[in-house]
Amino acid sequence: MIRVGICDDHAVVRAGLKQYLSEHVDVRVTGEACNGVQALELVRAGDIDVLLMDISMPDQSGVDALKAIKARFPDLSVLILSGFPEAHYATNLLRLGASGYLNKECDPEEIVKAIRTVSMGRKYISQSVAMLLAEGAAGGLERPPHELLSERELQVFLRLAKGETVGSMAEAMFLSVKTVSTYRTRVLEKLKLSSNSDLTYYAMTNGLIQ
Repeated sequence: MIRVGICDDHAVVRAGLKQYLSEHVDVRVTGEACNGVQALELVRAGDIDVLLMDISMPDQSGVDALKAIKARFPDLSVLILSGFPEAHYATNLLRLGASGYLNKECDPEEIVKAIRTVSMGRKYISQSVAMLLAEGAAGGLERPPHELLSERELQVFLRLAKGETVGSMAEAMFLSVKTVSTYRTRVLEKLKLSSNSDLTYYAMTNGLIQ
């Protein structure tokens, strides 16, 4: 029996994953967390073999949580399940100790396959991530500007590109309006753009939003 902990700040996502995983006789969800702090507490309890974790959470990013968890529990398998495309974080998170990286749009059966793989102490590398790793090993092409954004800058960028206001973003991300505005300014500077409509166009042409 593979004991799985789920960490995601959306209750509906946790519920959906728990329901789906319950259909597999060799997998059992033994704990849930909604942020990085709770994830660390879940791991400390010692009742999980695999932690299935998002990286976009309001109080502590999954990236920081991963670093903290791997520093204390280096042998724990942490499988990242993110809404961000693999190109944004996969290779970096694997270097930080993640056992695998999946996009939330993947086939549900792939999640189970990945859980089974990492529970045996192996890395789960999807075809798209394998291509990224191969490109990196070969030198690859020059990275597009959005790949140079920090995690928080990327979150702000994608929310702005989808039409969210600074005010609503500040509330949803538990940040001040001033802080979100500062992130917006940094994003525009790094991408060499001048308006929110430019951000939307950039995101659409680079396949970051539909």
